[in-house]
Amino acid sequence: MKTSFVLGFTCLLFSWSSLIYATETTECSGVVKDSNQDLAAQPLPERSGPRIRTSGRVPHVQIGVKPVKLINMELFRLVFTLPGLEQRPTIVSLAGATGMWLADDVPVVRRKAIVAGREFSHIHSDGSLHTPLPLSRALEVEEKGWGERHPWADRNDGWEGLVMLYSASTRDELNVLLQLITESYNHVTGLNINTPVY
Repeated sequence: MKTSFVLGFTCLLFSWSSLIYATETTECSGVVKDSNQDLAAQPLPERSGPRIRTSGRVPHVQIGVKPVKLINMELFRLVFTLPGLEQRPTIVSLAGATGMWLADDVPVVRRKAIVAGREFSHIHSDGSLHTPLPLSRALEVEEKGWGERHPWADRNDGWEGLVMLYSASTRDELNVLLQLITESYNHVTGLNINTPVY
């Protein structure tokens, strides 16, 4: 009697602790099972400071911006913690840019948003980058001063949300950039990945 009670209580305790663990953790891949973080639902803050000047044409580049070395290093380090994201030389941008390439086992649900291959985004050496977002978010990025739509955004079906995100120069700006890159990743793959935070 005593033994069966102890065994029963132990099983109940194990089941209860397993339930708590399952609801509080996610898989190592970063795929969120019970996420309370709906990135696209969060409005962007206003970016402080003047709007960054760009060429306004292709090649679409920032003008007169020097990257903050530590922030730029952290951008590269954290972005490539997204699951199945490979760092490769770009196949669509200027030499020196870094392609953000989706591995073959990562799903792609919006293939038209990708300019070429599986390079869904690329980072320029100054920390600015081009990436596809839902159109409503791309318009908000422009309105709040975080970037601007690509000059060719209206050229092809699927490119309407293609934006340049300006370089981050502070930790807070980097976190917004990481949020938007993750939204772009989720937009293209159909996954629901948490944002890496600096």
